[in-house]
Amino acid sequence: MHFRSLSDSPILFANSFPKSGTHLLTQVLKGFVNLGSVVDSGLPAIVTYNGSSGQQRSLEKILIDIMRLKAGDIAYGHLHALPEIVTALTRDSIVPYFIYRDPRDVIVSHVFYVTEIEKNHVHHAYYSSVLETFDERLMTSILGLPDSQVPFPDISARFEPYLGWLNIPEVLSLRYEDFLNDREAVLFRIITHATSGGFRLQVPLNRASELLNQAIDPSKSPTFRSGKTGKWKDYFKEEHTDAFKEICGDLLIRLGYEEDNNW
Repeated sequence: MHFRSLSDSPILFANSFPKSGTHLLTQVLKGFVNLGSVVDSGLPAIVTYNGSSGQQRSLEKILIDIMRLKAGDIAYGHLHALPEIVTALTRDSIVPYFIYRDPRDVIVSHVFYVTEIEKNHVHHAYYSSVLETFDERLMTSILGLPDSQVPFPDISARFEPYLGWLNIPEVLSLRYEDFLNDREAVLFRIITHATSGGFRLQVPLNRASELLNQAIDPSKSPTFRSGKTGKWKDYFKEEHTDAFKEICGDLLIRLGYEEDNNW
């Protein structure tokens, strides 16, 4: 399929809180190569923290990475809602998306990822060798490691820098769960957001939605395990629930996952 030049196409950017459906959203955006003039250049993620060292990258380096993006690029990353980054990702040439997930499921996914999947993760040795049980690992993913030389705050502090994305009109915020529960509506929102940001849809809308749906392949996601929501209920014990509530306060209410703290 041949489309026009990339020169007047926007950048499509998938931002996410880690372990919240990054690969799912990125697959969808890569599907836009069949809808119009964008390109999957295989760009690496633009991240706040180096995965191997766990150290936070400088704002300057992050902004350089963002400014290197070219018209029509499909890109992704894990970026905090700092004012300078918000400005860079909401300029006219970029269509930004932000995906998030129930933090309780994020915690469970994080344990499996660090312990079993990403052997080069800075905390892999600690999770796999020092922590002896799943319950200990789950509690550590909730409370963080405040005494560690490598920054690893509790789940509330890890989530807080991302919350600002939810209040920015130029950013389409998406819940991971909605992809599973009402995918057709979510794909329509994603397409509409792209076209409102300057993407020129060159196939019929219904066909566009079908093509994006076909681009989703959970088997190609290295972090995709079950594709289900609410799996935290299978792993949380009373002590995990109590610790989460104490750490996070009304976070789940703010994100729309609970109506109160009586869960």
